[in-house]
Amino acid sequence: MISKLQPAKRMRLFFSALLFTALLSGNLAQAVDKDISQPVPTLTPNLQQAIASVHVVQLLSRSHYRKIPLDQSNMEKVFDRYLDRLDPNRSFFLQADIQDFEPYRKKLGDSLKSGDLNPAFAIFNRYRERAEERARFMLKQLELGINNLNLRKNEELVIERKDEPWLTSKQAQQRLWIKQFKDSVLSQKLNNKTDEEIINQLRRRNTNLLRRLHQSKSEDAFQTYINAFAGIYDPHTQYFSPQTAENFDINMSLSLEGIGAVLSAEDEYTRVVSVVPGGPAEKAGQLKPGDKIVSVGQGKKGNLEDVVGMRLDDVVKLIRGAKHTLVRLEIIPGSSNDSSTRVYEIVRDRVKLEEQDAASKIIEVPMNGKTSRIGVIELPTFYIDFKAAQAGDPDYKSTTRDVPQAPGKIKERESGWPDYRSSR
Repeated sequence: MISKLQPAKRMRLFFSALLFTALLSGNLAQAVDKDISQPVPTLTPNLQQAIASVHVVQLLSRSHYRKIPLDQSNMEKVFDRYLDRLDPNRSFFLQADIQDFEPYRKKLGDSLKSGDLNPAFAIFNRYRERAEERARFMLKQLELGINNLNLRKNEELVIERKDEPWLTSKQAQQRLWIKQFKDSVLSQKLNNKTDEEIINQLRRRNTNLLRRLHQSKSEDAFQTYINAFAGIYDPHTQYFSPQTAENFDINMSLSLEGIGAVLSAEDEYTRVVSVVPGGPAEKAGQLKPGDKIVSVGQGKKGNLEDVVGMRLDDVVKLIRGAKHTLVRLEIIPGSSNDSSTRVYEIVRDRVKLEEQDAASKIIEVPMNGKTSRIGVIELPTFYIDFKAAQAGDPDYKSTTRDVPQAPGKIKERESGWPDYRSSR
């Protein structure tokens, strides 16, 4: 049996105090080759990322309230933070890899100031290489079957290895991976899974990891690296890539222009989780939870672009668009038992994510033989519509504007209480 040695887990919450948007532009990445048997391609930085890197370094150095010198001591912190972000559990990098990276530790300050991203990308590509090796190793173990695994042997597996030394050899690494493989099998058996179910689930898990590695972009490497640098100033300072910044604005403003559907990745497919009440998808009455999107077309005549195997964020970017424009979705209905598809046409519009804004209600609570009516304000998240505020819209939505108004709205309803959650 494998016993787990796991110290207390720490949860970290990161909020952005400073928002950096890169000077980046480019075409949406296409779906990757479905043949993941090929090696993971190497990522390289581009000129826009080098320029953005210099701007971020200069902006933080000049404008952040903490004046941190870009000396060797702080650059070593950036180096260590970067490794921790990539391999926090020390399951991928070998001691030999760390030794190969040591020259980068010493010249990281000069690289940051000049916009030289080659050291960062070399480390990121090595991580992807090791992650690919692990995924293929796990798939090989599944091919050998799980019946021959010795699960009665007394072994220890350190689950959280952030304080463990780097693995010294490929052999030591594979011994760790075998223990992790056994642990995954045991966990599934304890959940009453059959051997066939275990094999299918672990195969799917590692195949999806390979697919994600193939879909990695240079922006993934850049964002991870720059955030390792920004993190030495304080835990709330982060760099946002253009796409991350767009999602941040949507979450903060509680609105977007699209079809109003919540999507998730499921194996190679993009699956509809739910449709937003009152949104274009619900009004069209076609798209349903459980539907799988296989291609996306722009307008009445645009080619349907295959999105099977594409990154979820890229699929979302294809589906979003300006209001009053049309998008066509080819889907496999979730209610269907075959793979026949249908094409739905949906006109994009402004979608309000109203379930996230401040809401007020009155609840009745028995107290000392009487029923007391208590006003409650619910705040699922903090929000502000930056664009509307900057444009001078007097009715722009924000937490600081909506919450103070909530008590007054509760008092207005106190004379009669027809609604449970009517005031927003």
